[in-house]
Amino acid sequence: MASLREIVPPVPGIESSSPVPLPRPRLVAEHDRSAAPHFSRALHDRTQQISLSYKKRIREALLLTFCDPIPKECLRLWLLTRREWQQALDWLDLSGLALYFLNRVERENLTGLLPDHVIVRLHRNLADNAARTMALVAEWTSIQHSFQDLGLSFATLKGFSLGSPSVPRLELRSQLDLDFLVAETSAPEARRILEARGFRLRAVSGRSWEFAAHDSRPMFLRDLYKPTPNRFVELHIESAASPSPLLDRVEMRRLHGLSVPVLDPIDLFLGQGLHIFKHLSGEFTRAAHMLEFRRHVMARSHDSAFWCRLRMRAESDLRHPIGLGVVVLLITRLMGDFAPRALTCWTVDRLTPAVRLWVETCGYHAVFADCPGTKLYLVLQEALASAGVPARRPALQALVPRKLPPASLTPAPNEGLAIGLRRRWHRLRIILIRARFHIVEGLRYLITARRFRRQMTIAECASASCSCSGSSSAPPRCSRPLTKQ
Repeated sequence: MASLREIVPPVPGIESSSPVPLPRPRLVAEHDRSAAPHFSRALHDRTQQISLSYKKRIREALLLTFCDPIPKECLRLWLLTRREWQQALDWLDLSGLALYFLNRVERENLTGLLPDHVIVRLHRNLADNAARTMALVAEWTSIQHSFQDLGLSFATLKGFSLGSPSVPRLELRSQLDLDFLVAETSAPEARRILEARGFRLRAVSGRSWEFAAHDSRPMFLRDLYKPTPNRFVELHIESAASPSPLLDRVEMRRLHGLSVPVLDPIDLFLGQGLHIFKHLSGEFTRAAHMLEFRRHVMARSHDSAFWCRLRMRAESDLRHPIGLGVVVLLITRLMGDFAPRALTCWTVDRLTPAVRLWVETCGYHAVFADCPGTKLYLVLQEALASAGVPARRPALQALVPRKLPPASLTPAPNEGLAIGLRRRWHRLRIILIRARFHIVEGLRYLITARRFRRQMTIAECASASCSCSGSSSAPPRCSRPLTKQ
């Protein structure tokens, strides 16, 4: 997969994707008062708010525009300066929300409240992404034909298979690669097909094979939506020894004029939720994935039979209900109630106090973090251990990496001296960015983990004090209110 941390961020002060300077965005004028009914009362009152920086408050306001009705927190967007809008657009790009945001404000007739240069920029991104999506669909269709002609056992994963409940229009989705689930017996032939199409195996992570083609030039944030020669495919290998193979339950669906194998609706939903949980258990989470999952849940909110089947399949592995519970609770805290009781009763209700505390104190910071992310997932990992979900990797390995990040660019055939120097400079820059990330976020984790353990101790003592208040007149020394982060 094309990792977001390999995309070179923009240099501060340079707005390469912006048109000529325009005046500062105006405040809500008299003729804009018709937009007032769009905004309801604030979603979070003062007692529910946590401490966030001004930059993260702006990102929160951007995300809350997808609530219905739109809460008053979003009014802060109309006060942003040009520089603040540029920073906000960079986060919208990296979070995958940019084109969804454009579609939302246009549907709600709120474009008149945004500065002109923001609308122009987003429309240009939409046109570029439509062309990029067409190229991805053509690549995906060709690979599908090749896999089906040879009778491989496979299914389309993620992006193209999500459908309208999660993705209203495909060109609104920021997608970097193509994903396929492939049977272990079909994996060698699938690899040969991709290599014949110019892909090379770039990395192997567990049971995932990452392929890339034409990756000799770096990807910049300004090129995120443009059709580029860079192509990426990821094969997820399903073990032949799997007790409940997903590929045994695939169904055929008509997508883009082609009948293709996709996951069963239950497996599709479960995989979508656990994909977000996987990213929450890592360095960086794209907010767009959470928005897509929220839409999926709301589209099925009254389908009680679906929730019953989902519960029966998910409860075979403790990680599944816990993972879904973390995702649902975090989205609820961010955007308000959305999930039916038929889902929350066996997911959110199963979360331990430690996991809930992580959502309350660290979840916001994980979602609204700068790229390449944070190490707050190590605090979540510690909280999950108390719920019986073991860590995938020791915390020490995450804090102190033992090797350099893999090279994201391959030497081009007959590359000249200048191109070779640029490739080496890009490699050095990535190493320096990662080194700074490990130092800064490692220290932040150590401080946060200490504070988190102290808060857990206070909460446990307060709980013990409440339980024994009837038999003792003197409360424990540590029974004081839970502090906020």
